[in-house]
This record gives sequence, C-alpha cells and structure tokens, in this order.
Amino acid sequence: MATSWAAEPPIGNSSSSMKTILSNADNPEGSENAQRRSEAQQVDPSRCTGGGTCPGKAGEPSARARALNLTSRKRAPPKEHRSGQRLVVQYIVPCMNSYGLCIVDNFLGHKIGDKVLQEVKALHLSDKFQDGELASQKSGSTKAIRGDKILWVEGNEQGCENIGYLLSRMDKLIMYADGKLGNYKIRGRHKAMVACYPGNGTGYVRHVDNPNGDGRCITCIYYLNKDWDSKLHGGILRIFPEGKSYVADVEPIFDRLLFFWSDRRNPHEVQPSYATRYAMTVWYFDAEERAEAKKKFRNLTDAGKTEAVLHED
Repeated sequence: MATSWAAEPPIGNSSSSMKTILSNADNPEGSENAQRRSEAQQVDPSRCTGGGTCPGKAGEPSARARALNLTSRKRAPPKEHRSGQRLVVQYIVPCMNSYGLCIVDNFLGHKIGDKVLQEVKALHLSDKFQDGELASQKSGSTKAIRGDKILWVEGNEQGCENIGYLLSRMDKLIMYADGKLGNYKIRGRHKAMVACYPGNGTGYVRHVDNPNGDGRCITCIYYLNKDWDSKLHGGILRIFPEGKSYVADVEPIFDRLLFFWSDRRNPHEVQPSYATRYAMTVWYFDAEERAEAKKKFRNLTDAGKTEAVLHED
C-alpha cells in the first residue's frame, strides 16, 4: 500500500502544530492563562527539523501484548523507508528527547485515515465497547475518573484491515527509532485501545499512564475526529510536562499522531468532551523494565500480596 508521504514526510506541518500546542503557563492548571501566552513566550519546536537541535488491568495474561521484530522485518519500499526514517531521525527523536512529546499531522492521509475512521465507527456500532478501566478499580468510582468506552483490538480481526495498517505504520516508526529514544530497548507493545468519549461532558482526570514502572515507555495516540473545534467540543488532551513552565494542549484532530513518554514525566488529562471523540492508543514496552515488572508481579502474586497491579499482560 502506498504511503501518503510520497518522498517527503510531513515535517513542516507537524512542527508548526508543535509550536502551537506548546505554550508557557505561569499557572498550568488554568486553560485561559495557557492560551494567552504570547509567541515570544512559546518554545519553538520548528527547530526539531534540524535533526537534533530542538530544545488493566492484570488478570488477562498476554492477550494484549505483542512482540516487535526489530531484526528480521521485511524491507520497506525505498521511498517509504527513507521518508519514514527521515521523519524519525530529523523530527520525532529530537522532539521526544527535548520535549518528551511529539505530534505528526496528516499521518496516513485523508483517504486511508477515513477508512480507519469507518472501521472504528463500525466497531462502536457493534456494541462491544466497555467502560474504561482503572489499574486499581473500585466499584462505582470509575466513571467519575474516566468517562470513555473502550475496545481492545489486534488489527488482524475481520473488518480491521486499515486499523492493522495504521498499527504497522506506528510500529515502523518505533523500529526506525530503536536505540535513539532515551535508553529504551523497545521489543514489544500493547494491543490497541480504541476509545470513544460519547460527548456527554465526560473526560479523564489528570493521571500518569505508567507511574510504577510496569514497562510502558512510549504512549502513541492516533486521533480520528473530523471538523473538531475545541472551543465547541472540548476534548483537549492537556499534558503537564514535569519540571516545565508550559503545558501542551493537544487537539484530537483527524489524522493526528501523538507520542509522549508514558512515565511520571507526563501527567495528562482529557478535558470534558461535548461531541463524540475517537482515539486509538498503543503503549510500547521497554524490554528490561517490562521483564522486571513481570518478575515483581509474579513474586507478589505467589505471596498473595497483590490485586491486579500489573497493567495488561
């Protein structure tokens, strides 16, 4: 399948979007303060294009994790291979290592992105979605914390062919970045979580994806919302980068891909959504941390001292 990048990845549009979402905030909790920061106070992620100069719930074993083959993958077509590597080396890696997050707009292109959206809508209509889970879930408390409906998919299910293609494209970017994203050795990932906020004013309170070293190192989210207007629809993902004077407000617009570190460096929240909001999230695992987390979980389980604390797998 032909890539929508042609010979050049969409670095220009994406770095412009990065500049828009990263703003200084004396009070990171205040949305209006963050939005009023002047351009002179903003960090300039357009420098990222210079290639390095930019400033579950356990109890469902192994069903939601898959290994990444980093050594024997089939060689990508030359143009896609080169443009994918260029996007990673000149844009994604520098932005991640400097900001802790990175967005890529127009990732699949309108045609393929729309096919993914139609598959997600069909899944939603299938009535298979369930309430979003919390790692330590207490009866009756979940909806006050997160209001999404979710479904786990592998990408090889019937009717999920384009979702599978999207996941393969995500995987290729991570493969190209192997050894360049901090000290991580990424050798596997989670199944994809398809999420829908139904538009009734629900969101997801401020939280950290991996606060306790469960192995997840990179959160990757693909957004599917056409004609999204955050002033009307809300639904912004607000990231509070640890130790930074700015917040990152990410609008969940169609065909946008977002990466950020999964650990305590990036607390984040989904602000209340007033229109149906679709997203697909994948978490990539650091091999060493994941192995250690599994070992600790097995030891605690054997000792009867744990209640479903290891997130998925």
